[in-house]
Amino acid sequence: MADPQALDPTQQSLWRPLRLLQASMDADIAQIYSEGQIEGLKPSFVMELLRLNACGPMTITELAESVGRTHSALSQKVAAMRAAGWVQTIAGDDARSKKVTLTDNARSIIGRLAAEWRATEAAVADLEAELPYPLSRVVADIEQALERKSFHDRIAEKLAEDPAWG
Repeated sequence: MADPQALDPTQQSLWRPLRLLQASMDADIAQIYSEGQIEGLKPSFVMELLRLNACGPMTITELAESVGRTHSALSQKVAAMRAAGWVQTIAGDDARSKKVTLTDNARSIIGRLAAEWRATEAAVADLEAELPYPLSRVVADIEQALERKSFHDRIAEKLAEDPAWG
């Protein structure tokens, strides 16, 4: 009988627990929105909504740069936020450009979103204080290691050793 690990390498993962943890924490934030009767809001939208509130209408490129995301990723997110009724597009500085702006619905809850952001950051700080090695330190240490050798290069090296990739 074949080794199940060889047939399905997803049975073992160092990466998955981190993704599951983030998903669980995002689900808790989503529950806060639901309890606060804020329907249709994903936790992943909040940074962009707060940024638009603080900076005013922006092109997708400007918004992407301000939050450290790619244009493609932000374009997809803006489409989802538009479909959910949180943003709209308006005419830009010239006839060809468009800017993303908050809808009245988003403006009506932006103060609550800022409060949730502050509360979430405070809760993370409390959580980190309970840990012997805070997550923010882990992230900084990983970033430093990746500056020495990129994740791409690390994966490529492992693939070069795997005959199944060849």
